[in-house]
Amino acid sequence: MQNQNVSTAISSDARISHHARQLSMQLQLLRERLFPPSSQKMLKTFTSGEAAQIVGVSDGYLRQLSLDGKGPSPTVSPTGRRSYTLEQINDLRKHMAAAKPKDAITYLPWRRGGEKLQTIAVANFKGGSAKTTTSIYLAQHLALQGYRVLAVDLDPQASLSSMLGVQPEFDLEEGDTLYGAIRYDDKRRPLKDIIRKTYFAGLDLVPGNLELMEFEHETPTALMERKTTNSDIFFRRVGVALAEVEAEYDIVIIDCPPQLGYLTLGAVCAATSLLITIHPQMVDVASMSQFLLMTADLLSVVRKAGGDLNHDFIRYVITRHEPHDGPQAQIVALLRSLFGDEVLAATVLKSTAIADAGLTKQTLYEIERGQVRRSTFDRAIESLDAVNGEILDGIKRTWGRT
Repeated sequence: MQNQNVSTAISSDARISHHARQLSMQLQLLRERLFPPSSQKMLKTFTSGEAAQIVGVSDGYLRQLSLDGKGPSPTVSPTGRRSYTLEQINDLRKHMAAAKPKDAITYLPWRRGGEKLQTIAVANFKGGSAKTTTSIYLAQHLALQGYRVLAVDLDPQASLSSMLGVQPEFDLEEGDTLYGAIRYDDKRRPLKDIIRKTYFAGLDLVPGNLELMEFEHETPTALMERKTTNSDIFFRRVGVALAEVEAEYDIVIIDCPPQLGYLTLGAVCAATSLLITIHPQMVDVASMSQFLLMTADLLSVVRKAGGDLNHDFIRYVITRHEPHDGPQAQIVALLRSLFGDEVLAATVLKSTAIADAGLTKQTLYEIERGQVRRSTFDRAIESLDAVNGEILDGIKRTWGRT
């Protein structure tokens, strides 16, 4: 009884703060165990066959390149097995583009002159709709295809940052998030100083943490005190920051917070395209209906204030889909009848493989094939590649590519 009285004497904020510190310490220890000795994530190497498939050549062609001493030198095991890092795969792309100039865009698909930066905002204010999962798998898929990708974590919970090897409580200082580049005072920093390289070659990160909430708190004050002009009003600030680095990237993926705040509105206004994630359950679809109504109302106000809302495409992504579930099938059919081709034909299947990989802050693009059951792995990867491939097709059409 005495212990109970002591417990209740501690204020709730102190108790929650204590719990937060305990959990953060355990997460740090877990990361050190998972990714020793430097506590940094590293990407697996790829077999010669996997590398050939990624680049779009035959395994025999890669073997001959290696024998001729051309291109990057793979690591060769005592049994003669050749493997490549993703950095080496990207070097192979450059070698192939130089060797076959007519097919250069096939091997090195960076955007060309006249092709604008594609900025894709992944949004829905319903938690659990798989925004972060959609964002990271899309970003990694595009990087594997040879594009220069920037992932922006706008969610204060920072799950995307954690998946990409950044622990927000330990690895970030003040101004190390996008807030540092869009804040209203003289501490604003260039975005290029905030961007971090990740272990996943071709994929850079603007990390997030609780600091992002400062933008939500400060914007009303800035509006009331007229601290901004029409050219740098809150809904333009994300786009202005991204414009500083647009020459370095082909595609930007923004993981929006699960709320319709100033950050989300800024991301939507900066975006050239929108992805809205949907978990096909009635409660989620009802929530999305409210999300769409509120978004439309807020965006109409932004448009009247001069915001650019001409998106190249808007697509709905069905996530955590169970095709044999009757009620889910009815909801998916309803969405397709209402929105037509704006609902992606492919869906992200609910999979234990995706969930199991996430337990160690990894994706299926990172783990070795044998770490989960082969059939489960193949089924999940097939659905992810199909969804991401559809999105990439939309980007290519925007660029005018066939």
